[in-house]
Amino acid sequence: MPPRSSSPDWRCPPKRRTLSLQPRARKSSSPASAPHWKAPFRPRRNRSRSSRSVSAEDIGKLPDASIAESIARLPGLTSQRISGRSSFISIRGFGPDFSATLLNGRPQTSTNDNRGIEFDQYPSEIVSGVNVYKTPNASLTSQGLVGTVDIRTIRPLEYGKEVFAVGARGIYTDMGKLNSGSKDWGYRLNATYVGKFMDDRVGVALAAAYVDEPYQIEEFEAWGYADVGGVNLIGGVKPFVTTSQLKRLGISGTIQADLGSNWMMTLDGFYSNFDDTQIKRGIELPLAWSGAALSPTGRETTGNLITAGTFTGVEGVVNNHNYLRQADLYSGGFNLRHDGDDGWNVNFDFGWSRTDRRELILESNAGTGPGGGVGATDTLSFRTTGTGTYFTSHVLDYSNPTTIVLTDPLGWGGGAPGGRQHGYYNDRIVDDELFSYLAEIEKEFDGGFIKSLQLGANYVDREKSLVPDEYFLQLAGGALQAQVPTQYRLTPTNLDYLGLGPMLSYNPLDLLNGGVYTRVANTAQDVLFKSFSVEEEVLSGFAMLNLDSDLGGARLTGNLGVLAQHTNQNSTGYIMTPTGPQLRTLGDDYWDVLPSLSLSLRFDSDFVIRFGAAREIQRPRLDDMRVNISYGPNVAERIVTGSGGNPSLRPYRATAFDLTFERYFGRSGYVALQLFHKTLHNYIYTGERPFDYSSYPIIQPTPPVSTMGRISQPFNGEGGEIYGAEFAGTVPFETFTSALSGFGVTGGVSYTKSKIAPEPGQPPENIPGYSDWVANGTAYFEKWGFNLRGSVRYRSTFLGEFSGLGAVRQRRRALDETIIDAQIGYDFQPGSALEGLSLFLQGSNLTDEPFVAINPGRPLEVMNHQRFGRRFQAGFTFKF
Repeated sequence: MPPRSSSPDWRCPPKRRTLSLQPRARKSSSPASAPHWKAPFRPRRNRSRSSRSVSAEDIGKLPDASIAESIARLPGLTSQRISGRSSFISIRGFGPDFSATLLNGRPQTSTNDNRGIEFDQYPSEIVSGVNVYKTPNASLTSQGLVGTVDIRTIRPLEYGKEVFAVGARGIYTDMGKLNSGSKDWGYRLNATYVGKFMDDRVGVALAAAYVDEPYQIEEFEAWGYADVGGVNLIGGVKPFVTTSQLKRLGISGTIQADLGSNWMMTLDGFYSNFDDTQIKRGIELPLAWSGAALSPTGRETTGNLITAGTFTGVEGVVNNHNYLRQADLYSGGFNLRHDGDDGWNVNFDFGWSRTDRRELILESNAGTGPGGGVGATDTLSFRTTGTGTYFTSHVLDYSNPTTIVLTDPLGWGGGAPGGRQHGYYNDRIVDDELFSYLAEIEKEFDGGFIKSLQLGANYVDREKSLVPDEYFLQLAGGALQAQVPTQYRLTPTNLDYLGLGPMLSYNPLDLLNGGVYTRVANTAQDVLFKSFSVEEEVLSGFAMLNLDSDLGGARLTGNLGVLAQHTNQNSTGYIMTPTGPQLRTLGDDYWDVLPSLSLSLRFDSDFVIRFGAAREIQRPRLDDMRVNISYGPNVAERIVTGSGGNPSLRPYRATAFDLTFERYFGRSGYVALQLFHKTLHNYIYTGERPFDYSSYPIIQPTPPVSTMGRISQPFNGEGGEIYGAEFAGTVPFETFTSALSGFGVTGGVSYTKSKIAPEPGQPPENIPGYSDWVANGTAYFEKWGFNLRGSVRYRSTFLGEFSGLGAVRQRRRALDETIIDAQIGYDFQPGSALEGLSLFLQGSNLTDEPFVAINPGRPLEVMNHQRFGRRFQAGFTFKF
């Protein structure tokens, strides 16, 4: 019995949406030579469900920066850009908190604080395919609420032949070198080998990819908008020019051995080293929320917002920040399966995944003087538009090293020893480790409606921890201010896009290493309070009947099963008691029973009807499950109140129905309409609810307070509905006339409606991370070795969660965005002197689409505006 991650022709796995980059009509898995997108080809007709997968047509080779950009072209899917890169996948308009990701069928650890996989950890060059399951079945023990993404690496014995392929490309970003020492050119290298030995009984697949490429960003961020006399006014701005240098090494290896007597062993591993070095430079300007004064003359107002005017007495903070993010991701697995001649099949699978991550944020402050009200101030004329706030005039020269000095400009460091905080050092250490074990047995039956019976058990043990290591940065020798030493001064960064001109630039890490700064440990309890660990053990058992029968002029296939899961979860963290922090471990355990049904009715006319019904779950965010409770007497109400995480949090739970109609035509054309509905039985909110503090230490005031009080924490509240439709298709124009052979279009559009209240007791509206509309399309021409295509991706507006002042989570409305890419290439044809060589030129984000977020309902109150620029790649692949 093959593992769940093996050949996609096996039995009737979960219904999935896929897109092929390789013609499925070919029986061989031999790669084509071009590193470009192929139109999705028609699935083989003996398949028992919808199957259009993202696969690499050039032996693990895709043209995108990460696998996320490839997946984002599937119907109903899109990506979310972080620092200009597609990092997270949205399925049916929902963010990464509502989906799950597997590697070769096994759950994986993540490089962030939660479960959501950042797909830019997986180089596209070493991935052989991606399956996206939107309807689960009982054997899919690690599932998401709106979908499950299974990333697959090469299986050499299934591949078909020996091949060695290499590729390289150069990368250029058209925004130039925004910061001193930054780059606008980068490169990517990759190599892949697949071979068979010992009379094709042993197969080896090795793949490696390395990238060194820059990303440039011009970003505007608002503190918020102040209410001044019944109208709103920009409260302050925090803009940055950000340069990121991404270095990533990805290595994948697989060994397969045919042990004889129908036994197959597979051993595979994956390693990713991710190093993202950022420098962020900008000038933070307190405006309405400061001692600055708005001049009564020159004001302009649009609606309820002052859109132009002049501030006097502005005291800015010149920021030079280092962000160093390093992550090592390890993943491995062992699989042993037996396909018996007597109809009995067994399968054992072991998986391991680990992520070690360090994220250093080093902030350095400079200004005209310490403590506020000491140094020179600026007079700024501003204008607020739909792209943010920019300045039409200013007085100070922010690049003058005698005017701008290292100090604590606004006296924000009152909590630091001596009241001096000239910078801050925040090192976040995250460890995440996961083990998974699977055992399955299957009995096949000859004839009859039931094709086979599967029984299986799965166990997953995961532990994730976060430990902060934080320090105040102070000038050596107890100085209140100091000029940046000459040897550390860099070419000023230009902030003309904001109207502020050049600014003083340096590398704060160099100042720390050079002894200009000293580190003083931050021993405050709130630092200790940030640390936590979460452990989760999930034991699953499932039974599933696979169905296959002729029904009149059609063929009915599918499965009926049930998955039972027992979860034991706990968190270890600090409780801030009146007598000091106490380390506690709290948790809970619970059961979920998840039945599922999937049917597919295929007619001889190439018309297919599919139906799916399932009980589904999505486990909560890991940081919502932490302990970290702080509390105290509320004398005014005579109760105890507090806040924290919820180690007893239950999953999102839903009942889902899917109905799909598909029609295939010609050599590779199809159209499909899918209707879906989910009833969410609960939803996770953060809010206040009753809480009994009787088991917690209390120092009772006079008069005493009741220990039956309230706590603000995540909890399972009432749910709602999610429903919608997806339309997808591929139309080769040769279907209509041979004169258009080689031309075609492919793509899809998805509409999803949510009826869930984002706050208990409030009217239903969009939940965070959710978009109503998601669409993508590609027009292509492929013939005589030439290939030309243009692609477009669209995502409608969604409510995003951002980190605001004091790291408080704030909701902002992210505006819709449309990303346009294009590519041209040529594959040298068989018989030519350069057979096996492919050349290509690709442009991404050709319209320079920004990312914009506003205050909900206020289009001129821009909170975030990020411009990433265009990216161009030129390169080759050569297949031996």
